[in-house]
Amino acid sequence: MSRKKGPRSDGPRARRSFTPGQKLELLAGYERAVAVGEGGGFLRREGLYSSLMSEWRRARDAGLLQGKPAGETVGRPSAEQAEIARLRRELAQAQAKLARTETALTIMGKARELLEDLQERAGGSGRVRARQALMDAFGELTGAGTTTRAAAAMTGIARSSVDRDRRRSGPSRRPRPAPANAFSPQERERLLRLLDGPQFVDAAPAQIYAALLDQGVYVGSIATMYRILREHRQIRERRRLARHPARQRPELVADAPRQVFTWDITKLAGPVKGSYFDAYVMIDIYSRYIVGVRVHARESGPLAASMMREVVDVEGVPHVIHADRGTSMTSKSVSDLLEDLTVTRSHSRPKVSNDNPYSEAWFKTLKYAPVFPDRFASLAAARTFMTDFVTWYNNCHRHSGIGLHTPAEVHHGRHHAVRAGRADTLAAARRAHPERFSTNRLLPKILDLPHHVWINKPEPEPQAA
Repeated sequence: MSRKKGPRSDGPRARRSFTPGQKLELLAGYERAVAVGEGGGFLRREGLYSSLMSEWRRARDAGLLQGKPAGETVGRPSAEQAEIARLRRELAQAQAKLARTETALTIMGKARELLEDLQERAGGSGRVRARQALMDAFGELTGAGTTTRAAAAMTGIARSSVDRDRRRSGPSRRPRPAPANAFSPQERERLLRLLDGPQFVDAAPAQIYAALLDQGVYVGSIATMYRILREHRQIRERRRLARHPARQRPELVADAPRQVFTWDITKLAGPVKGSYFDAYVMIDIYSRYIVGVRVHARESGPLAASMMREVVDVEGVPHVIHADRGTSMTSKSVSDLLEDLTVTRSHSRPKVSNDNPYSEAWFKTLKYAPVFPDRFASLAAARTFMTDFVTWYNNCHRHSGIGLHTPAEVHHGRHHAVRAGRADTLAAARRAHPERFSTNRLLPKILDLPHHVWINKPEPEPQAA
């Protein structure tokens, strides 16, 4: 039989990490965004925190990121490297400020010459062209790195006016009427600047909302904050969460005994509070026959492997053995045994009890039985009880899921003779009192034995057209 990969074969995924090259690239992108007043938006879109940018900037300025291959550890800068990094930052800031000032002077000089030329022309067309010249100067200033506040002060154009004109330049279509309680563009811009500002850039909208209320300030609801951030694509998970792989849904089918076994471990209360014994139980899912039961003082992989070895010696090697993801079920001793036996290993998905329904249902049958005691006086008493209960269950309990046969009848193939005897009995009763039978079925449905049983019924394959 071909060996299938188990649900854990790919292992857990690593947490989010960054190579030195990625840090340099993200840091450069952040600084470009800061230059145009969109640093907070960049951090939210990329799922980063401002503290990371500060840490990466110090490492870059100290020369700790350049030339580092992926995977190599980046250490902390020494005192000398930190001082060099500080001087580099100050020099870069001074050079950037000087460049912006020179660019602004050049742009404003050109704009002044154009305005003096337009002043000589009277009429509305001159005023329109003068305003457009100032708008162009505003755009050139912000494009060169000047903040929108400084550009507005130099040109006399309000930032809200620039924002309105930028929105009007898009494709024309019938505008959707704004709700009466909607924020104005100025309010939305102010709220976005607040959310992306240094005070709140690392906080979630709910935290910002509460912090502002504590300061006696209300700027909008939590939903409004999320809506504005979503419109600017600034909603993204930023926490360092482990990314778990999608688990495979186990789909197991059996149409006869000794094909699929499932097993689990349940606790049996000991003589005093806090003490427990562990009952290891293995079931054939088709016949519901308990093929193995052991009671031990502790849960252990080697003890589980020992029980499996004894079961296989008596019952033969099944196709599949299914279990949940307990430590014993995934232990090396159990895995090695199943590998040697060429048995396919199957495991439930994490926190999905329905993936092991036969074991869970049998444990309920066990613990809800009238004879089940509150506590067991000793390990020997627990073993004796489990042996007696399993003997009764296998040979006397008529299970509704297998046509009211006992598990032993189905497991050992005696159910055919039992079914024939039931059919003869009902046929005789029908002949004696036909008025008491309203259907033509020889045996009622409750006495039917299922053709297939499964754990998670497989989805039918779509038929070709």
